[in-house]
Amino acid sequence: MQAYGQALLGVLGSLAPFLLLGAFVAGVLHILLPRDFVRRHLGGRGGVLKAVALGVPLPLCSCGVIPAGLGLKKDGASDASTVGFLISTPQTGVDSILVSASFLGLPFALFKVVSAAVTGVVGGWLTGVVSPTESTAAAAPAPEAGAPTNKLRELVDHALMILGSIWGWILFGVLASAAIEVFVPKDFLAGFADSGPLLPMLAALAVSLPLYVCATASVPIAAALVQAGLPAGAALVFLLAGPATNVATIGSIYRTLGKKPLAVYLATIILGSIGFGYVFDFVLPLDAITSHHDHASMEWWRVASIVVLVALLAYFAFRDLTAKLKSAPAADDAIEVGVEGMTCNGCVRKLERTLGETAGVDEAHVTLEPGRAVVRGAITLEDVRAAVARAGYRVVDADGPVEVAVEGMTCGGCAKKLERTLRSHGADDVQITLDPGRAVVRGAISAEEVRAAVAEAGFRVPEEKPA
Repeated sequence: MQAYGQALLGVLGSLAPFLLLGAFVAGVLHILLPRDFVRRHLGGRGGVLKAVALGVPLPLCSCGVIPAGLGLKKDGASDASTVGFLISTPQTGVDSILVSASFLGLPFALFKVVSAAVTGVVGGWLTGVVSPTESTAAAAPAPEAGAPTNKLRELVDHALMILGSIWGWILFGVLASAAIEVFVPKDFLAGFADSGPLLPMLAALAVSLPLYVCATASVPIAAALVQAGLPAGAALVFLLAGPATNVATIGSIYRTLGKKPLAVYLATIILGSIGFGYVFDFVLPLDAITSHHDHASMEWWRVASIVVLVALLAYFAFRDLTAKLKSAPAADDAIEVGVEGMTCNGCVRKLERTLGETAGVDEAHVTLEPGRAVVRGAITLEDVRAAVARAGYRVVDADGPVEVAVEGMTCGGCAKKLERTLRSHGADDVQITLDPGRAVVRGAISAEEVRAAVAEAGFRVPEEKPA
Protein backbone atom coordinates (compact mmCIF):
# COMPACT_ATOMS: atom_id res chain seq x y z
CA MET A 1 0.00 0.00 0.00
CA GLN A 2 2.94 2.32 0.62
CA ALA A 3 4.03 1.96 -3.00
CA TYR A 4 0.50 2.66 -4.17
CA GLY A 5 0.31 5.75 -1.95
CA GLN A 6 3.56 7.07 -3.38
CA ALA A 7 2.36 6.45 -6.93
CA LEU A 8 -0.94 8.17 -6.13
CA LEU A 9 0.93 11.18 -4.78
CA GLY A 10 3.13 11.29 -7.88
CA VAL A 11 0.14 11.22 -10.24
CA LEU A 12 -1.63 13.95 -8.25
CA GLY A 13 1.54 16.05 -8.25
CA SER A 14 1.67 16.00 -12.03
CA LEU A 15 -2.07 16.38 -12.58
CA ALA A 16 -3.24 18.92 -10.02
CA PRO A 17 -1.26 22.07 -10.96
CA PHE A 18 -2.06 21.90 -14.66
CA LEU A 19 -5.66 20.81 -14.17
CA LEU A 20 -6.30 23.79 -11.89
CA LEU A 21 -4.47 26.10 -14.29
CA GLY A 22 -6.55 24.80 -17.21
CA ALA A 23 -9.78 25.38 -15.29
CA PHE A 24 -8.63 28.95 -14.51
CA VAL A 25 -7.87 29.62 -18.20
CA ALA A 26 -11.30 28.25 -19.11
CA GLY A 27 -12.87 30.69 -16.66
CA VAL A 28 -10.92 33.59 -18.15
CA LEU A 29 -12.09 32.67 -21.67
CA HIS A 30 -15.65 32.44 -20.39
CA ILE A 31 -15.75 35.97 -19.01
CA LEU A 32 -13.77 37.58 -21.85
CA LEU A 33 -15.75 36.15 -24.77
CA PRO A 34 -19.32 37.38 -25.38
CA ARG A 35 -21.98 34.88 -24.35
CA ASP A 36 -23.04 34.17 -27.95
CA PHE A 37 -19.56 34.42 -29.47
CA VAL A 38 -19.30 30.74 -30.47
CA ARG A 39 -22.77 30.54 -31.97
CA ARG A 40 -22.42 33.72 -34.02
CA HIS A 41 -19.38 32.42 -35.90
CA LEU A 42 -20.69 29.21 -37.42
CA GLY A 43 -22.42 30.49 -40.54
CA GLY A 44 -21.18 30.83 -44.10
CA ARG A 45 -18.62 28.82 -46.04
CA GLY A 46 -16.03 29.00 -43.28
CA GLY A 47 -18.41 27.62 -40.66
CA VAL A 48 -16.55 24.31 -40.26
CA LEU A 49 -13.17 25.99 -39.82
CA LYS A 50 -14.63 28.42 -37.31
CA ALA A 51 -16.38 25.63 -35.42
CA VAL A 52 -13.15 23.65 -35.12
CA ALA A 53 -10.99 26.68 -34.29
CA LEU A 54 -13.37 27.71 -31.52
CA GLY A 55 -14.00 24.15 -30.33
CA VAL A 56 -10.42 22.91 -29.94
CA PRO A 57 -9.51 25.12 -26.93
CA LEU A 58 -12.88 24.73 -25.20
CA PRO A 59 -12.61 22.49 -22.09
CA LEU A 60 -15.68 20.37 -22.89
CA CYS A 61 -15.68 16.59 -22.52
CA SER A 62 -18.39 14.35 -23.94
CA CYS A 63 -20.74 15.24 -21.10
CA GLY A 64 -20.75 18.91 -22.07
CA VAL A 65 -20.14 18.80 -25.81
CA ILE A 66 -23.40 16.95 -26.61
CA PRO A 67 -25.77 19.71 -25.47
CA ALA A 68 -23.35 22.43 -26.58
CA GLY A 69 -22.91 21.02 -30.09
CA LEU A 70 -26.57 20.20 -30.58
CA GLY A 71 -27.40 23.65 -29.23
CA LEU A 72 -25.38 25.08 -32.12
CA LYS A 73 -27.49 23.03 -34.52
CA LYS A 74 -30.63 24.29 -32.84
CA ASP A 75 -29.46 27.87 -33.27
CA GLY A 76 -29.05 27.33 -37.02
CA ALA A 77 -25.54 25.92 -37.54
CA SER A 78 -25.19 23.54 -40.49
CA ASP A 79 -24.74 19.79 -40.03
CA ALA A 80 -21.14 20.20 -41.23
CA SER A 81 -20.27 22.80 -38.58
CA THR A 82 -22.04 20.79 -35.89
CA VAL A 83 -20.14 17.57 -36.70
CA GLY A 84 -16.82 19.43 -36.92
CA PHE A 85 -17.46 20.90 -33.48
CA LEU A 86 -18.56 17.56 -31.99
CA ILE A 87 -15.43 15.77 -33.29
CA SER A 88 -12.75 18.30 -32.39
CA THR A 89 -13.98 19.79 -29.12
CA PRO A 90 -13.98 16.80 -26.73
CA GLN A 91 -10.60 15.50 -27.94
CA THR A 92 -8.70 18.39 -26.42
CA GLY A 93 -9.01 21.68 -24.51
CA VAL A 94 -6.83 24.07 -22.55
CA ASP A 95 -6.91 21.80 -19.49
CA SER A 96 -6.26 18.64 -21.50
CA ILE A 97 -3.37 20.27 -23.39
CA LEU A 98 -1.62 21.28 -20.18
CA VAL A 99 -2.16 17.91 -18.50
CA SER A 100 -1.01 16.02 -21.64
CA ALA A 101 2.18 18.11 -21.78
CA SER A 102 2.82 17.35 -18.12
CA PHE A 103 2.37 13.59 -18.42
CA LEU A 104 3.37 12.77 -22.00
CA GLY A 105 5.51 15.67 -23.12
CA LEU A 106 4.89 18.81 -25.16
CA PRO A 107 5.37 17.12 -28.60
CA PHE A 108 2.62 14.62 -27.80
CA ALA A 109 0.27 17.36 -26.54
CA LEU A 110 0.78 19.52 -29.64
CA PHE A 111 0.40 16.54 -31.97
CA LYS A 112 -2.91 15.68 -30.27
CA VAL A 113 -4.16 19.23 -30.86
CA VAL A 114 -3.27 19.06 -34.57
CA SER A 115 -4.92 15.64 -34.86
CA ALA A 116 -8.13 16.90 -33.24
CA ALA A 117 -8.27 19.94 -35.51
CA VAL A 118 -7.64 17.99 -38.71
CA THR A 119 -10.17 15.25 -37.92
CA GLY A 120 -12.74 17.91 -37.03
CA VAL A 121 -12.26 19.80 -40.30
CA VAL A 122 -12.28 16.65 -42.43
CA GLY A 123 -15.34 15.27 -40.67
CA GLY A 124 -17.18 18.56 -41.05
CA TRP A 125 -16.38 18.90 -44.73
CA LEU A 126 -17.38 15.30 -45.47
CA THR A 127 -20.64 15.87 -43.62
CA GLY A 128 -21.23 18.87 -45.85
CA VAL A 129 -20.88 16.57 -48.86
CA VAL A 130 -23.29 13.85 -47.70
CA SER A 131 -25.68 16.19 -45.85
CA PRO A 132 -25.43 19.62 -47.51
CA THR A 133 -27.63 21.62 -45.14
CA GLU A 134 -27.08 25.35 -45.01
CA SER A 135 -26.70 27.38 -41.85
CA THR A 136 -29.97 28.94 -40.77
CA ALA A 137 -28.57 30.93 -37.90
CA ALA A 138 -30.46 34.03 -37.02
CA ALA A 139 -29.54 36.85 -34.74
CA ALA A 140 -29.58 35.68 -31.18
CA PRO A 141 -32.29 37.20 -29.02
CA ALA A 142 -31.17 39.82 -26.60
CA PRO A 143 -30.68 38.40 -23.12
CA GLU A 144 -33.24 39.28 -20.50
CA ALA A 145 -32.24 42.04 -18.14
CA GLY A 146 -30.74 40.89 -14.91
CA ALA A 147 -28.54 42.03 -12.09
CA PRO A 148 -24.96 43.03 -12.93
CA THR A 149 -22.60 40.08 -12.68
CA ASN A 150 -19.42 39.88 -10.64
CA LYS A 151 -16.74 38.91 -13.15
CA LEU A 152 -14.43 37.32 -10.57
CA ARG A 153 -17.24 35.20 -9.16
CA GLU A 154 -18.33 34.28 -12.67
CA LEU A 155 -14.76 33.18 -13.48
CA VAL A 156 -14.54 31.05 -10.33
CA ASP A 157 -18.02 29.60 -10.87
CA HIS A 158 -17.18 28.57 -14.42
CA ALA A 159 -13.84 27.02 -13.40
CA LEU A 160 -15.59 25.06 -10.64
CA MET A 161 -18.30 24.06 -13.10
CA ILE A 162 -15.67 22.55 -15.42
CA LEU A 163 -14.03 20.59 -12.61
CA GLY A 164 -17.33 19.65 -10.99
CA SER A 165 -18.69 18.15 -14.19
CA ILE A 166 -15.80 15.65 -14.50
CA TRP A 167 -14.66 15.16 -10.90
CA GLY A 168 -15.70 11.49 -10.88
CA TRP A 169 -13.65 10.74 -13.96
CA ILE A 170 -10.68 12.67 -12.57
CA LEU A 171 -10.80 10.52 -9.44
CA PHE A 172 -11.10 7.33 -11.49
CA GLY A 173 -8.21 8.39 -13.74
CA VAL A 174 -5.91 9.10 -10.81
CA LEU A 175 -6.71 5.85 -9.00
CA ALA A 176 -6.42 3.75 -12.17
CA SER A 177 -3.15 5.40 -13.23
CA ALA A 178 -1.53 4.73 -9.87
CA ALA A 179 -2.77 1.13 -9.90
CA ILE A 180 -1.34 0.51 -13.37
CA GLU A 181 1.99 2.03 -12.36
CA VAL A 182 2.30 -0.14 -9.25
CA PHE A 183 0.71 -3.45 -10.23
CA VAL A 184 1.54 -3.70 -13.96
CA PRO A 185 5.22 -4.63 -14.47
CA LYS A 186 7.38 -2.41 -16.63
CA ASP A 187 7.27 -3.39 -20.32
CA PHE A 188 4.36 -5.78 -19.59
CA LEU A 189 2.67 -4.66 -22.81
CA ALA A 190 5.85 -4.71 -24.89
CA GLY A 191 5.08 -8.20 -26.19
CA PHE A 192 1.64 -6.97 -27.22
CA ALA A 193 3.34 -4.25 -29.23
CA ASP A 194 5.51 -6.82 -31.05
CA SER A 195 2.43 -7.89 -33.02
CA GLY A 196 2.60 -4.61 -34.92
CA PRO A 197 1.03 -1.19 -34.41
CA LEU A 198 -2.45 -2.01 -35.79
CA LEU A 199 -3.55 -4.56 -33.18
CA PRO A 200 -2.86 -2.29 -30.16
CA MET A 201 -4.67 0.57 -31.94
CA LEU A 202 -7.72 -1.60 -32.67
CA ALA A 203 -7.74 -2.73 -29.04
CA ALA A 204 -7.64 0.90 -27.92
CA LEU A 205 -10.56 1.67 -30.26
CA ALA A 206 -12.60 -1.27 -28.98
CA VAL A 207 -12.25 -0.02 -25.41
CA SER A 208 -12.67 3.69 -26.02
CA LEU A 209 -15.41 3.98 -28.67
CA PRO A 210 -18.47 2.92 -26.62
CA LEU A 211 -17.30 4.27 -23.25
CA TYR A 212 -17.18 7.76 -21.81
CA VAL A 213 -13.50 8.73 -21.62
CA CYS A 214 -12.68 12.22 -20.37
CA ALA A 215 -9.96 13.98 -22.38
CA THR A 216 -8.24 15.30 -19.26
CA ALA A 217 -8.79 12.56 -16.71
CA SER A 218 -7.77 9.78 -19.12
CA VAL A 219 -4.29 11.23 -19.74
CA PRO A 220 -2.75 9.71 -16.57
CA ILE A 221 -4.14 6.31 -17.59
CA ALA A 222 -2.61 6.61 -21.06
CA ALA A 223 0.73 7.69 -19.59
CA ALA A 224 0.78 4.68 -17.26
CA LEU A 225 -0.04 2.33 -20.14
CA VAL A 226 2.79 3.81 -22.23
CA GLN A 227 5.19 3.21 -19.34
CA ALA A 228 3.96 -0.39 -19.27
CA GLY A 229 4.87 -0.85 -22.93
CA LEU A 230 1.80 0.27 -24.89
CA PRO A 231 2.88 1.90 -28.18
CA ALA A 232 2.54 5.66 -28.17
CA GLY A 233 0.41 5.56 -31.33
CA ALA A 234 -2.13 3.31 -29.58
CA ALA A 235 -2.19 5.71 -26.63
CA LEU A 236 -2.92 8.54 -29.06
CA VAL A 237 -5.81 6.53 -30.55
CA PHE A 238 -7.18 6.03 -27.05
CA LEU A 239 -6.98 9.76 -26.28
CA LEU A 240 -8.50 10.83 -29.63
CA ALA A 241 -11.31 8.31 -30.09
CA GLY A 242 -12.30 7.93 -26.44
CA PRO A 243 -13.29 11.51 -25.58
CA ALA A 244 -14.99 12.05 -28.95
CA THR A 245 -17.35 9.08 -28.75
CA ASN A 246 -19.57 7.16 -26.39
CA VAL A 247 -22.97 5.52 -26.61
CA ALA A 248 -24.78 8.70 -25.53
CA THR A 249 -23.02 10.83 -28.16
CA ILE A 250 -23.68 8.32 -30.93
CA GLY A 251 -27.37 8.13 -30.04
CA SER A 252 -27.73 11.91 -29.82
CA ILE A 253 -26.13 12.48 -33.22
CA TYR A 254 -28.29 9.81 -34.85
CA ARG A 255 -31.47 11.29 -33.38
CA THR A 256 -30.57 14.87 -34.24
CA LEU A 257 -28.63 14.71 -37.52
CA GLY A 258 -29.52 11.32 -39.00
CA LYS A 259 -27.68 8.28 -40.37
CA LYS A 260 -25.35 9.90 -42.92
CA PRO A 261 -23.76 12.50 -40.59
CA LEU A 262 -23.41 9.79 -37.92
CA ALA A 263 -21.64 7.48 -40.39
CA VAL A 264 -19.23 10.28 -41.35
CA TYR A 265 -18.70 11.13 -37.68
CA LEU A 266 -17.73 7.58 -36.70
CA ALA A 267 -15.67 6.89 -39.84
CA THR A 268 -13.68 10.11 -39.40
CA ILE A 269 -12.87 9.37 -35.76
CA ILE A 270 -11.94 5.71 -36.36
CA LEU A 271 -9.86 6.19 -39.50
CA GLY A 272 -8.46 9.55 -38.38
CA SER A 273 -7.27 8.32 -34.98
CA ILE A 274 -5.63 5.21 -36.46
CA GLY A 275 -4.03 7.27 -39.24
CA PHE A 276 -2.60 9.81 -36.83
CA GLY A 277 -1.46 6.97 -34.56
CA TYR A 278 0.63 5.59 -37.42
CA VAL A 279 1.97 9.06 -38.27
CA PHE A 280 2.95 9.70 -34.66
CA ASP A 281 4.86 6.41 -34.35
CA PHE A 282 6.84 7.21 -37.51
CA VAL A 283 7.38 10.96 -37.05
CA LEU A 284 8.23 11.26 -33.37
CA PRO A 285 10.77 9.06 -31.57
CA LEU A 286 9.78 7.03 -28.55
CA ASP A 287 11.75 9.31 -26.21
CA ALA A 288 9.36 12.14 -27.14
CA ILE A 289 6.92 10.39 -24.79
CA THR A 290 7.94 11.05 -21.23
CA SER A 291 6.46 10.50 -17.81
CA HIS A 292 7.05 13.47 -15.58
CA HIS A 293 5.59 12.51 -12.23
CA ASP A 294 8.63 12.24 -9.98
CA HIS A 295 7.81 10.80 -6.55
CA ALA A 296 10.98 12.14 -4.94
CA SER A 297 10.64 15.77 -6.05
CA MET A 298 7.57 17.52 -4.67
CA GLU A 299 7.78 21.32 -4.82
CA TRP A 300 5.59 23.44 -2.55
CA TRP A 301 3.33 24.52 -5.40
CA ARG A 302 2.66 20.91 -6.32
CA VAL A 303 1.79 20.11 -2.71
CA ALA A 304 -0.52 23.14 -2.54
CA SER A 305 -2.19 22.11 -5.80
CA ILE A 306 -2.73 18.56 -4.49
CA VAL A 307 -4.36 19.90 -1.33
CA VAL A 308 -6.67 22.18 -3.32
CA LEU A 309 -7.63 19.47 -5.80
CA VAL A 310 -8.30 16.83 -3.14
CA ALA A 311 -10.43 19.33 -1.20
CA LEU A 312 -12.40 20.14 -4.34
CA LEU A 313 -12.95 16.47 -5.15
CA ALA A 314 -14.26 15.88 -1.62
CA TYR A 315 -16.53 18.91 -1.91
CA PHE A 316 -17.92 17.83 -5.30
CA ALA A 317 -18.58 14.31 -3.99
CA PHE A 318 -20.40 15.62 -0.91
CA ARG A 319 -22.38 18.15 -2.95
CA ASP A 320 -23.55 15.63 -5.55
CA LEU A 321 -24.47 13.09 -2.90
CA THR A 322 -26.55 15.56 -0.91
CA ALA A 323 -28.20 16.81 -4.11
CA LYS A 324 -29.32 13.27 -4.97
CA LEU A 325 -30.71 12.79 -1.48
CA LYS A 326 -32.61 16.10 -1.56
CA SER A 327 -34.08 15.79 -5.07
CA ALA A 328 -37.84 15.27 -5.18
CA PRO A 329 -40.61 15.24 -7.80
CA ALA A 330 -42.75 18.27 -8.50
CA ALA A 331 -45.72 19.02 -6.24
CA ASP A 332 -49.05 20.39 -7.35
CA ASP A 333 -48.27 23.89 -6.03
CA ALA A 334 -44.79 24.04 -7.61
CA ILE A 335 -43.85 26.32 -10.50
CA GLU A 336 -42.35 24.28 -13.35
CA VAL A 337 -40.67 25.95 -16.33
CA GLY A 338 -38.52 24.93 -19.26
CA VAL A 339 -35.00 26.38 -19.29
CA GLU A 340 -32.84 26.98 -22.36
CA GLY A 341 -29.06 27.46 -22.41
CA MET A 342 -27.83 24.87 -19.88
CA THR A 343 -25.08 22.64 -21.27
CA CYS A 344 -23.81 20.57 -18.34
CA ASN A 345 -24.32 19.66 -14.69
CA GLY A 346 -22.37 22.75 -13.66
CA CYS A 347 -25.09 24.87 -15.28
CA VAL A 348 -27.70 22.91 -13.33
CA ARG A 349 -25.97 23.63 -10.05
CA LYS A 350 -25.47 27.29 -10.93
CA LEU A 351 -29.19 27.74 -11.62
CA GLU A 352 -30.19 25.82 -8.49
CA ARG A 353 -27.93 28.07 -6.43
CA THR A 354 -29.35 31.24 -8.02
CA LEU A 355 -32.93 30.07 -7.49
CA GLY A 356 -32.16 29.03 -3.91
CA GLU A 357 -30.80 32.50 -3.14
CA THR A 358 -33.98 34.15 -4.45
CA ALA A 359 -36.32 35.56 -1.79
CA GLY A 360 -39.33 33.34 -1.17
CA VAL A 361 -37.87 30.11 -2.61
CA ASP A 362 -38.08 27.13 -0.27
CA GLU A 363 -36.76 24.52 -2.69
CA ALA A 364 -35.50 24.40 -6.29
CA HIS A 365 -34.81 21.33 -8.41
CA VAL A 366 -33.24 21.64 -11.89
CA THR A 367 -32.70 18.96 -14.56
CA LEU A 368 -30.50 19.10 -17.64
CA GLU A 369 -32.32 16.59 -19.88
CA PRO A 370 -34.92 17.93 -20.27
CA GLY A 371 -33.92 21.49 -19.37
CA ARG A 372 -36.41 22.24 -16.60
CA ALA A 373 -36.69 23.91 -13.19
CA VAL A 374 -39.21 23.09 -10.45
CA VAL A 375 -39.51 25.77 -7.76
CA ARG A 376 -41.53 25.74 -4.53
CA GLY A 377 -42.22 28.62 -2.18
CA ALA A 378 -43.80 32.06 -2.01
CA ILE A 379 -42.63 33.10 -5.47
CA THR A 380 -44.31 34.08 -8.73
CA LEU A 381 -43.62 32.94 -12.27
CA GLU A 382 -42.13 36.34 -13.07
CA ASP A 383 -39.73 36.00 -10.12
CA VAL A 384 -38.64 32.61 -11.48
CA ARG A 385 -38.10 34.12 -14.94
CA ALA A 386 -35.93 36.90 -13.45
CA ALA A 387 -33.85 34.42 -11.43
CA VAL A 388 -33.26 32.22 -14.47
CA ALA A 389 -32.17 35.31 -16.44
CA ARG A 390 -29.75 36.34 -13.66
CA ALA A 391 -28.12 32.92 -13.94
CA GLY A 392 -27.62 33.51 -17.69
CA TYR A 393 -30.37 31.25 -19.08
CA ARG A 394 -33.84 31.70 -20.56
CA VAL A 395 -37.29 30.43 -19.62
CA VAL A 396 -39.29 28.74 -22.37
CA ASP A 397 -42.44 26.66 -22.46
CA ALA A 398 -43.75 28.38 -19.36
CA ASP A 399 -47.36 28.26 -20.53
CA GLY A 400 -47.60 24.61 -21.64
CA PRO A 401 -47.03 22.82 -24.94
CA VAL A 402 -46.77 24.48 -28.34
CA GLU A 403 -49.40 23.13 -30.73
CA VAL A 404 -49.38 23.95 -34.45
CA ALA A 405 -51.07 22.71 -37.60
CA VAL A 406 -48.69 21.28 -40.21
CA GLU A 407 -49.25 21.03 -43.95
CA GLY A 408 -47.32 18.86 -46.40
CA MET A 409 -46.86 15.61 -44.46
CA THR A 410 -47.93 12.55 -46.46
CA CYS A 411 -46.57 9.49 -44.61
CA GLY A 412 -44.97 8.15 -41.46
CA GLY A 413 -41.54 9.04 -42.82
CA CYS A 414 -42.57 12.70 -42.94
CA ALA A 415 -43.68 12.52 -39.31
CA LYS A 416 -40.35 10.97 -38.25
CA LYS A 417 -38.42 13.62 -40.18
CA LEU A 418 -40.37 16.41 -38.49
CA GLU A 419 -39.93 14.84 -35.06
CA ARG A 420 -36.15 14.55 -35.55
CA THR A 421 -35.94 18.19 -36.65
CA LEU A 422 -38.03 19.42 -33.71
CA ARG A 423 -35.87 17.48 -31.24
CA SER A 424 -32.74 19.01 -32.75
CA HIS A 425 -34.23 22.42 -31.93
CA GLY A 426 -34.72 21.59 -28.24
CA ALA A 427 -38.03 19.71 -28.08
CA ASP A 428 -38.20 17.10 -25.33
CA ASP A 429 -41.57 15.54 -26.18
CA VAL A 430 -43.11 15.54 -29.68
CA GLN A 431 -46.52 14.17 -30.69
CA ILE A 432 -47.37 14.29 -34.42
CA THR A 433 -50.53 13.25 -36.24
CA LEU A 434 -50.97 12.97 -40.02
CA ASP A 435 -54.74 13.40 -40.21
CA PRO A 436 -55.16 16.11 -39.23
CA GLY A 437 -51.59 17.32 -39.69
CA ARG A 438 -50.61 18.58 -36.26
CA ALA A 439 -47.61 18.76 -33.92
CA VAL A 440 -47.74 19.11 -30.14
CA VAL A 441 -44.33 20.03 -28.74
CA ARG A 442 -42.96 20.36 -25.20
CA GLY A 443 -39.51 21.42 -24.11
CA ALA A 444 -37.04 24.26 -24.35
CA ILE A 445 -38.50 25.56 -27.59
CA SER A 446 -40.71 28.55 -28.39
CA ALA A 447 -43.60 28.80 -30.84
CA GLU A 448 -41.39 30.73 -33.27
CA GLU A 449 -38.72 28.02 -33.07
CA VAL A 450 -41.35 25.34 -33.72
CA ARG A 451 -42.46 27.17 -36.88
CA ALA A 452 -38.83 27.50 -38.01
CA ALA A 453 -38.22 23.78 -37.40
CA VAL A 454 -41.32 22.83 -39.40
CA ALA A 455 -40.08 24.95 -42.32
CA GLU A 456 -36.57 23.45 -42.03
CA ALA A 457 -38.09 19.96 -42.31
CA GLY A 458 -39.79 20.98 -45.57
CA PHE A 459 -43.35 21.47 -44.32
CA ARG A 460 -45.52 24.51 -43.58
CA VAL A 461 -47.48 25.96 -40.69
CA PRO A 462 -50.62 27.59 -42.17
CA GLU A 463 -51.45 31.11 -41.15
CA GLU A 464 -54.20 31.39 -38.58
CA LYS A 465 -57.46 32.62 -40.07
CA PRO A 466 -59.02 35.64 -38.34
CA ALA A 467 -62.15 34.88 -36.38
